[in-house]
Amino acid sequence: MKNKVLVLKILFLSLIDYLPVKAQISAPVEAFPLMNVRLLDSPFKHAEDLDIQYLLALEPNRLLAPYLREAGLTPKAESYPNWENTGLDGHIGGHYVSALSLMYAATGNQEIKARLDYMLSEWKRCQDSAGNGYIGGVPGSKALWEAISRGEIKASPFELNKKWVPLYNIHKVYAGLCDAWLYTGNEEAKEMLIKMTDWAIQLVSKLSDEQIQELLKSEHGGLNEVFANVAAITGDEKYLQLAHKFSHQFILQPLLNKEDKLTGMHANTQIPKIIGFKCIADIEGNQSWSEAARFFWDTVVNRRSVCFGGNSVQEHFNPVDDFSKVIESEQGPETCNTYNMLKLTKQLYLTSKDDKYIEYYERALYNHILSTENPRVGGFVYFTPVRPGHYRVYSQPQTSFWCCVGSGMENQAKYGEMIYAHTDKELYVNLFIPSRLNWTEMKTEVIQETTFPNEENIRLIINPEKRKTFILQLRYPQWVAAGAFQVIINGRNQNITAQPGEYVSIERKWKKGDVVEIKVPMQTTVEQLPDKSNYYSILHGPIVLAAKTDGPQQEGLFADDSRGGHIAKGPKVPLNNLPMIVSDSDKIASLVQPVPGKPMTFTLSNLYQANKNETMELVPFFCIYESRYIIYWQQATTKGFKDILQRTEQKELERIKSDAITVDKVTCGEQQPESDHFIQSENSSIGIIENVHWRQAKGWFSYRFKNVGNESLSSISIIFRDWDQNCKFEVWVNGVKLDDITQTSNTSGKESGSTLYSLPGELKQQKELTVKFVALPGYITPKIVEVRLLKPGN
Repeated sequence: MKNKVLVLKILFLSLIDYLPVKAQISAPVEAFPLMNVRLLDSPFKHAEDLDIQYLLALEPNRLLAPYLREAGLTPKAESYPNWENTGLDGHIGGHYVSALSLMYAATGNQEIKARLDYMLSEWKRCQDSAGNGYIGGVPGSKALWEAISRGEIKASPFELNKKWVPLYNIHKVYAGLCDAWLYTGNEEAKEMLIKMTDWAIQLVSKLSDEQIQELLKSEHGGLNEVFANVAAITGDEKYLQLAHKFSHQFILQPLLNKEDKLTGMHANTQIPKIIGFKCIADIEGNQSWSEAARFFWDTVVNRRSVCFGGNSVQEHFNPVDDFSKVIESEQGPETCNTYNMLKLTKQLYLTSKDDKYIEYYERALYNHILSTENPRVGGFVYFTPVRPGHYRVYSQPQTSFWCCVGSGMENQAKYGEMIYAHTDKELYVNLFIPSRLNWTEMKTEVIQETTFPNEENIRLIINPEKRKTFILQLRYPQWVAAGAFQVIINGRNQNITAQPGEYVSIERKWKKGDVVEIKVPMQTTVEQLPDKSNYYSILHGPIVLAAKTDGPQQEGLFADDSRGGHIAKGPKVPLNNLPMIVSDSDKIASLVQPVPGKPMTFTLSNLYQANKNETMELVPFFCIYESRYIIYWQQATTKGFKDILQRTEQKELERIKSDAITVDKVTCGEQQPESDHFIQSENSSIGIIENVHWRQAKGWFSYRFKNVGNESLSSISIIFRDWDQNCKFEVWVNGVKLDDITQTSNTSGKESGSTLYSLPGELKQQKELTVKFVALPGYITPKIVEVRLLKPGN
């Protein structure tokens, strides 16, 4: 009985009858509770096991320290470092509770359950001590929320009242409580969740809708989703009204009009909002909001994503017609983005049963999510560079507390959630992952055996307690050629009329021990970057193939506790020094040949490097770790090869020259670079022109730079836009005003330019410099794009 009750609790994710006063969007299929699916031996099971080790390596009392501090209680241990004690205190604790909840549901591990119970009990102490329902580790919580409740709001994308995205931070607590209730049935978690949601109602009770929308300018995670979930859990419509209030209209309205205005936006700020739009839409039967979510998904997946399902560069959506920055940057797609895109994909699939959502889910799961955990020692990845010849950085349990560590802990705990789906009389097999399903309503066990993608065969063993009639729906993937999909039941071939992208329906009275064999022959295909530039990826079936490459040492391969430790800052291999495919683009697939006796191993020929024709080995990208790699190959015809190589070489020489004298830099107006440099400001604003971010001030703003190598410094360089007659400002470094200015490019009119400020002698050996830009009275600064701390050049 307990299991059935918990099943019903979890099914609210499929939007089943929680708000009878609304006309919900019905779910064509339902997800199985995570507790009903157990992984069997595979790379996914290995990843799950490593995640358990990572979760248990963390010290709960250190994660809890910020919450106890803000509740007026004495912490039992010191806070963790990194993001956990520099402004985003407590955000990982929320992710940790979610991850523990998911992992306990997925495995039944009792040690994980004990950790979860302890975290929740300490949160309860904090909530009781606060006395108003609040739980959070945001520094200075009491004063912050009191000011906001009075209508004192100063919001920017990455700050709220000079705090680092506090609404985003507490969203993780809400999500943790919600997951603890949904996945483990913890009644105390539900009560705490409802109390904290009542606190949110009180927080904004005196604010106008306009003031709440002003709040939402600051990153706030998926608060609208959580509040909609509370409405679904309680059946109380006041929480759905709160979810509406916390839905960001600036993002929603263009999507309702099917307008793509995402270029330049911080990507992961937006995706959780869309998840919330979809959740609200499904609860109240709002077709227009549901369509807005679908439009967003189509735009991001089909126009803004790379081959492995990730999106963004330096955390922002790049232009759909220019992926050059994606190729060049060491800060490729962010794991959190794909984590949230998969949540949205699940929502859309369950209310449509459209195979395209499973196609994307599979692609992103194998090629991005699975690849972002180190399979040797654990640890998670923030950025997955698309740049050929670069590498990824892995977190460590005691040093690294980025957002992608939090979502990473969750990712590896829920691989079972979309392998199967069902209706009353249908079982959908969506993903080919070894697993055991307990279909409780049908009293049927299903065992899936396969080594996919190493083999193209899947074996299902159907074990009902007694004979049962139901329809087995087998996904016919779009990556299998028409007519190639085969189904064999108890040794007999079945007639297949379905086409790729559809389901093969088999209705019969199943008995214990029935065996269904599925053959899914994979094809090798080639995908061009969405902007149609001359970069191509190679896939075998849904699996992205990649090659290991040599290069300089992978600096910072395992992250320290520095604010920028998640970025692979080691030397970039010049793109002109990497192999290029010299072939017509329509012939690339023919250059890929399997290696006999080595599953999922291929050779790629017609590669030219240093005027030599080479062949390289390709393997699944998720098998490559602690290595430089290539997943996108530059392509040229024989005729155009030399011209492309020459242009690439010139561009790389300019980059190398600039990087060689750069000690530290910040990209202005972008969240993480500014946060990592401890942005402070008064009366400043940010924006974007032609996909270039900037910050400008009528007051001032400052960044903190690190001279990690204790270099002898020379100057500060700024790149700017729109320096005109209204721009007058000063530059201060560690309290010293700089006045030695060298104009290195045009500084008149509304054009781009750059300026050098020489450092006086007493500042040239400093290990840390605070650079402050101050507008003179009645004037403004120019739109500053980038600031670099430089050492002397050769």
